[in-house]
Amino acid sequence: MTENNAQQSIKSLVEGYFAMWNETDAAKRQALIAATWSEDSHYVDPLFAVGGAEALDAMVAGVHEQFPEHRFRLTSPVDVHHDRAHWEWELVGPDGGAPVAGGMDFAIIAPDGRLREVTGFFHQQADAA
Repeated sequence: MTENNAQQSIKSLVEGYFAMWNETDAAKRQALIAATWSEDSHYVDPLFAVGGAEALDAMVAGVHEQFPEHRFRLTSPVDVHHDRAHWEWELVGPDGGAPVAGGMDFAIIAPDGRLREVTGFFHQQADAA
């Protein structure tokens, strides 16, 4: 894979990651998880530690319940080397205004090109909406 193809692949992977977080339809979200996360997936941040597709889906559904109509968005370039990547993000309300939370995620990419692990750190933590 050329460097340009690898960068495009990572860009698509991170777009799928954010699409998962922002998808409110359970069936569509589960399809995004299957496309974006490896079978042995794990996610951890200061509030959650989950593994597997079902747990990822339940975690995202819970975030939607706590923060209805909020959206996650990428706020930095995605930095990649070897099988590692990181990016910054924020969570904004329905008006798209000031962020209510923000942070940085670090990822390990599985050999099949999907996410194996993501570790999130908060720069700013949200209160419930």
